[in-house]
Amino acid sequence: MSAEPPVLPDSGQARQWAAEELAKPEYREAQPSWLGKAWQDFLDWLASLGGPGDAGGAVPSPVIAIVVVLVVAVAIILARPRLNPAARRPGKDIFDADTATTADDFRRRAEGSAAAGRWEEAVVDRFRALVRSAEDRTIIDPQPGRTADEVVRDLAVPFTTYAPQLAWAAAEFDAVRYGGKPAGQEIYRDMLRLDQELESAKPHRSPALPEPADLR
Repeated sequence: MSAEPPVLPDSGQARQWAAEELAKPEYREAQPSWLGKAWQDFLDWLASLGGPGDAGGAVPSPVIAIVVVLVVAVAIILARPRLNPAARRPGKDIFDADTATTADDFRRRAEGSAAAGRWEEAVVDRFRALVRSAEDRTIIDPQPGRTADEVVRDLAVPFTTYAPQLAWAAAEFDAVRYGGKPAGQEIYRDMLRLDQELESAKPHRSPALPEPADLR
């Protein structure tokens, strides 16, 4: 049995499909500001393509269909992150607005929460202490809005042997802080141990590049 050939719309159908797709309210609401004029220009171009007797009829129907498919695909790709409610949620920042808290402050808060049995708060603050300590030691640069995953990426280079533990710590931080996962004494104890070991570990630093004069 021979397969049916794909349906290729004529120019009129292509114009209608694109106009209906791009006119949906979600695309108008989700599109970036610079994209609005591009959509309107494209729709105006489609409207200018008339039937076979018009000037627009010189454009072959297959060409119009291909252009329509490409434009609609681009529209979906650009709008999808904005149509997804999860994409509009706040980022998973490690620190809150107060960036003046020191590593020792976070550790004291963590110990106080642990003593009171508030393990979720203790785990979150202990991970924050780990990150703030790395910033204070200039192992990583302070970056507002940094996420736990980004910390793992940055710290896994100077602390290669601790990469698995760092990945675990970042996952636990996100799960507890943003996923509502309950924490307990065991998780806090492991986070505490990692913080203490990194604090005493010597980071591996890449050797400095030679000066131009040394290359002669």
